[in-house]
This record gives sequence, structure tokens and C-alpha cells, in this order.
Amino acid sequence: MPRFTALFAIALLTTTGQTPASEPSTPIKALLVTGGCCHDYEAQKKILTTGISARANVEWTIVHEGGNAQDHRVSIHEHEDWAAPYDVVVHNECFAQVKDVDLIHRITKAHKQGKPAVVIHCAMHSYRGETDEWFKLVGVTSHNHGRHHPIKVEVIERAHPIMQGVPGSWTTPQGELYNIAKVWPETTPLANGVSDKPGNPNPCIWINQYGRARVFGTSIGHHNETMEDPAYLDLITRGLLWTVDQLADNGQPQPGYEGNPLPAAETPTAEPSPTLAE
Repeated sequence: MPRFTALFAIALLTTTGQTPASEPSTPIKALLVTGGCCHDYEAQKKILTTGISARANVEWTIVHEGGNAQDHRVSIHEHEDWAAPYDVVVHNECFAQVKDVDLIHRITKAHKQGKPAVVIHCAMHSYRGETDEWFKLVGVTSHNHGRHHPIKVEVIERAHPIMQGVPGSWTTPQGELYNIAKVWPETTPLANGVSDKPGNPNPCIWINQYGRARVFGTSIGHHNETMEDPAYLDLITRGLLWTVDQLADNGQPQPGYEGNPLPAAETPTAEPSPTLAE
């Protein structure tokens, strides 16, 4: 049975030493689709939703299904209007063996018609049917990755609002760099990743225009240690805000879309990622 979890974030501007400058706006309604093979999605769904809502005014619905299977069909995707209640969909799933073309087209249709998306890590390796629509949606085609090793992130588009605040020299705590076979025409890489082996760097952060929808993507995010890095959560939050046009040019949320930072004692931490084969 699917598990639906709603987490509600109350947005209060808490800039140190200042009084609130704006009233909270209606929260962004985000859907997180997660589950499948090879990753600690139980921990990651908490890291992502809590971390993002501490930074932006986001209200979450979580659909976590499939156990460790690679061929699970997420139940909400059986409905034509599956994405209708939400402002943005975050895909952090790993279902490489879901190959039903009709299902894939039903998923992508919602985005092509204008539903913004954030695509994370193994989403790029999911839905490998005899159609390119999923890869056009995520913005890149990838079939494999390198070994587990920290990723050095090299920013390409420093001026883009999403990249504001990304450290000038950022190496992820852990990682597995995805090998990008194709960058689709509507995709703009924002940063490359370099791992431990010499060779061409691979795009690891990008934006895409898929039909009427803005899409933000990153192949970074295998390990819990990386996902709970404040620099990573800042990046994902800015990407999400950009997809719904609520990110200012300086990389901050538009007024009313600020988050509710957690006290230090409430900041979620996760156990190191278990060893999982992909």
C-alpha cells in the first residue's frame, strides 16, 4: 500500500537580528516521489523535506513505495491527473526496470503540460523504456556511473540564481559521478563534476525546459552524508524555488517564500548510507 505523508512548513522570516519583512505566502505544494533500488530513501525523504522546508515555504506530500524493487509502478502514476494537486514534483526514485511506454508517457505528459520538476540522482536512471521522453524530461541521458568517491563540483554558470551561494570550491562528502551520455538541447549545465579518474568532466547540476515546465536536475545525491550537507540542501532548495519562479536573482526566496529554520537540536541527521548495490 502506498504511504502518504504530509509535512507542513510554516514560513517565518528569521534573518538574524531583523524583524520579519514579509508575511508568509501560500505554501508551495510539493510532491516527493521516492522509493526503489539501491538508496536509503527512508532517511532521504526526511532529510530532503525537512531541510528544504527549513529554507523555503514548502508543504509536502510524500509518496514512498516499492521497497527495494526496480520495477515498481508508483500507484499515483496510474491516474492521468496524478500531478494536478501540486505546484512542483520532486523525483528521487530509482525504478530502472519500469519500461511501460504508456506509463512513462503519462508521467512525462504532466510535466510537458507545465508541471515543474526537480530530478535527483537515480531519477536519471529510471524509466528506461523504448522512449526518450523521460530522458528529455530530466534533461540528460545517463546509463552508468563511476565508483563511490567524493565529487569535486566545478561551477560553469556562476551568475545563475541557483548557483548563488555554492562554495567556490565544493567537494561532496561522498558521491558517485554519473556518466552523461547526452545533454538534451533544452538543457543548460550549471556545473560539472570531477571524480577520481581523469577524463572529461560530466554535468552534475543543470536546468532544463521540458515543454511548458521548468526542470532542475542534479545527479548528486547517492549518500545521506552528501544529502544532509547544508550546501546540498541550499542548492536543492534554490533549484525547487527556481522551477516555480519564486527564486530572486540573488539566490534568495522571493518575499513570503522564506523557510522556517530549525533550532540546531532539531536539525535532522541521518546515519551513514548503508552499502547498497546499484
